Amino acid sequence: VYLPGNGPSGICLSYFLSGHRPYVKESAAHPNPILHRKLQDIVGQSLLEQDLQFLCEGLEGRSPSPLALLFDTLVRPDGDLGGSAESQLTWRREAGHCVPHLVLGKGPPGGAWHSMEGSMFTLSLGDWMELPSMRFRDWMRRRGRHLRNDRATTRDIAQYYQHYVKEFSLQEHFVLGSVVTSVRPLQGHSVALDPAEEMCGQPGGGADAPPEMYEIRGFHEVESGNASPFCLYAQNVVLATGSYDSPSRLGVEGEDLPHVFHTIRDLERALEMQQLDPDSDPVLIVGAGLTAADAVLLARHSNVPVLHAFRRAVTDSGMVFSQLPQLMFPEYHKVHSMMAEQSLCSCGPYQGYTSLPRHCLLRLSPDRKCLLEDAGGKRTVFNISMAFILIGSNPNLSFLPDHGRPLALDQQQPISSKRNPLDTELFTYECVRQPGLYALGPLAGDNFVRFLQGGALGVAASLLKKM
Repeated sequence: VYLPGNGPSGICLSYFLSGHRPYVKESAAHPNPILHRKLQDIVGQSLLEQDLQFLCEGLEGRSPSPLALLFDTLVRPDGDLGGSAESQLTWRREAGHCVPHLVLGKGPPGGAWHSMEGSMFTLSLGDWMELPSMRFRDWMRRRGRHLRNDRATTRDIAQYYQHYVKEFSLQEHFVLGSVVTSVRPLQGHSVALDPAEEMCGQPGGGADAPPEMYEIRGFHEVESGNASPFCLYAQNVVLATGSYDSPSRLGVEGEDLPHVFHTIRDLERALEMQQLDPDSDPVLIVGAGLTAADAVLLARHSNVPVLHAFRRAVTDSGMVFSQLPQLMFPEYHKVHSMMAEQSLCSCGPYQGYTSLPRHCLLRLSPDRKCLLEDAGGKRTVFNISMAFILIGSNPNLSFLPDHGRPLALDQQQPISSKRNPLDTELFTYECVRQPGLYALGPLAGDNFVRFLQGGALGVAASLLKKM
């Protein structure tokens, strides 16, 4: 089995496939009486060998995935109520149930978490970011650190995932510096390999690929800067590449200019290299989500002036800020207040910041000017130093035929973790239209770490039945 993607989805599945098996505790006492009765019948039995669909029946919660709800409620029986009830599961490592696999990733284990600005706080509670058998709060305490409002920094989360792989000796399954360029099903014919290509790993390797096999091509980045190509074969491939690889674009004129960027990491670099300061022309930040809010906070922390443009009205009930408790997320509510109180037409208390609600960016020019249009059709030109278009991101599935569109719920639309994920079976996460190909995490619509673990359970159970 090969897993392109070494973020939390890939790490969690590797944990399962390395022989770690969840069992229902003898002392299990779940607050849901129906689920409790079901659990009493399987005490001492591995969850991987149960009728998962039966266990999921009747569960409700914050995820549309039945398996995500099942695993989450077993690990955090009253998590949504803020309680601290014990997990209903205990874990055993059984070497006889290992599934040979390799996790392919470009950077260190943790995936996109290592590319985020490290001082930002997670949206989810710190405890909801943890993976099986290693409590995040305990790990933080051992390092002499504590959660702030029960939330952690992205740097802490990235380091936790990296440590998790070492803690459970999963390193042998991780091939770092690997970039996958092609995953395609073979139609029963053998493939002649270029002598320059090297094979790595044991699962499914071989030059003559039998029917119903997948070919995975890519290259290893080596220290010398050169790329060493590889070609692998496997009967099963699990896509776990997440949704942060391809920032969304507006498609406006000038979007490819050198002073226009699409990630908050680019803003962090500009500040580190002192390319921006309080005397710079304003940076233009486009977007009304949490990434754009983080960029506003980052720029203002360095006293860099900000023009903040977004399409919605500040009072729009669909804005994410209205969904966040103020006591837990004070920094985001501060940005929301800035957006409401400091527009072009009002003189608010936030000097150096200007809110431009219901504005659309029309054009960016090489002389560092931008053209914006408000809801009434009035157009205004602003001088800027840099522009940061932070309107979300999409998975990069360029290594699949037609960027994976034939595998999506809506085959006519691009893949989107929120609006158009891959079409997968509910209890195995196997792609409906491509047997042997699985999807985990955001690719399957599970956008939070607490919920993607149920998908890993389903994939692991399915793969074990195939062995």
